[in-house]
Amino acid sequence: MIEDIYSRKIVGAEVYEQESGEDAATLLERSLLKEKMMYNPLVLHSDNGAPMKSLTLRSKMYDLNLTSSYSRPRVSNDNPYSEALFRTVKYCPDWPGSGFDSLDEAREWVGNFVEWYNNEHWHSKIKFVTPAERHEGKDKNILEMRDKLYLQKKKEKPSRWSGSTRNWDATGPVSLNPDRTDEAA
Repeated sequence: MIEDIYSRKIVGAEVYEQESGEDAATLLERSLLKEKMMYNPLVLHSDNGAPMKSLTLRSKMYDLNLTSSYSRPRVSNDNPYSEALFRTVKYCPDWPGSGFDSLDEAREWVGNFVEWYNNEHWHSKIKFVTPAERHEGKDKNILEMRDKLYLQKKKEKPSRWSGSTRNWDATGPVSLNPDRTDEAA
């Protein structure tokens, strides 16, 4: 899977028999084509697995003008965005506890999951809009309408509210590993 960390949208996902640099390069190129992001200066952050460090994938990234970034060695939670995504996958109620009977069945399940996650799942860290809505820039308008509705309902029935309404300001920029000193301040 390839996830845009700003929107949390899964921009590419495929299932193969085994991991390989060739398949990773194919997925990357297909994802960039689908998202109309070919040759844009992007950063691909990945784990330190052999497919991600393969000469085939690195060559494809060079051809596509992508910068590589890798997880820190022996740090399992270096990318909280992908960790959260895979937790959602594992705890999905439709996850087949006994596994998949075939590669085609696994591919179908992943395709359905990606469709649900991107277009129906209201993501808590982006103020309960879908990843697709945020990816398409629709989140600001949705959140403004929610804010107006909450303010209207508070005005209509102030006794139901003990304080201010929920903050519906759109989530700003994100970074993979924010500076911890900023968070402590």
